[in-house]
This record gives sequence, structure tokens and C-alpha cells, in this order.
Amino acid sequence: MKIARQLKEINIAEYLIYMWQVEDLIRANGCDPDKINNNIVSRYPEEERAELTEWYANLIEMMRTEGVVESGHLQINRNVILTMTDLHLQLLASSKFPYYSAAYFKALPFIVELRHKNGKKEEPELETCFEALYGLLLLRLQKKEITPGTEKAMEAISALVSLLANYYDKDKKGELKLED
Repeated sequence: MKIARQLKEINIAEYLIYMWQVEDLIRANGCDPDKINNNIVSRYPEEERAELTEWYANLIEMMRTEGVVESGHLQINRNVILTMTDLHLQLLASSKFPYYSAAYFKALPFIVELRHKNGKKEEPELETCFEALYGLLLLRLQKKEITPGTEKAMEAISALVSLLANYYDKDKKGELKLED
């Protein structure tokens, strides 16, 4: 929970990927609070456990209520994608951010290819980017080989998401001026 809070303040992209990982951890433990306490919470210092137990219990309840126990993402996480998509579109519409537009057009062929491969052609582009980054994380955790083509695609997507996360942070602080 503390990690999520810190990531949300520091890097919204890392926060979202972390939260997707938490959703998968909850699913891997059968959305069972006792299993989560035994397998996850018990590894933390005693003084943090009560707060963590409550946090996981709340997330489990949200997952059940929202019908994302088997797959999908919590509304709080989908809202991050929506907010970032809104900023993404504003950045592309502005002539003040040519580096962002360049990063987008460099990543776009990979995004289109991924959307074609996963059969989710109507999926928001940023969701495709985050799914790709999350998939790369899972491949690395499983110590699986990453092809040069995948590396190249991930570099472009990662650069785009990183730029967007930086602009998101500036926007949150009131330091981003989108209008000309």
C-alpha cells in the first residue's frame, strides 16, 4: 500500500503497472484474504500488517463488486488510463510538444501491430502500451527470452509512456501549459 501511494506520487505509469501486478497477486491467491495474509502480508513488518490487510481486503471487495475477479482491471486503474489518454490526446493536439508527437509516431507502428496481434483493435492505444509493458515485466520475471524485435518495440513504447508520465506529473503540479 505504501509502495502504491509512493508510486502514484512519483510515477503514474509505474503505479499503474504495480497495481495490475497487485490485481494478479490477488487473483493468484484466489481472492482469499487469508491466503493473501499468509503469502503476502506476513512478509511485512508487524506494524504495517493491519493497514495492508485492510488495503487488500478493500481491493478484493472492489474486484468482486466490479466483476474483475477473473480478469480485467479495477475502475480506479481504468481511470488512470482514461486520465492519461486525455492528456495524451491534448499533447498530440498541441504544437508545443513536438518531442511527444515524435515519440508517439515512433511507437505507433508497434501499437498497431500489438492491437492486431491481440485482437483488440478497438482498445485504447495507451492500454495497449501498458499491456505490452506489463507483458514485458512478466517475461522478465519468468526469465524468458525477449527477442530483438520485442526489445525495439518496447523501447519505443517505453519512451512514449515515460514522456507521458513526466507530462502527467507536470500537469498535476500545474506546471504544464497545453494551450498555445
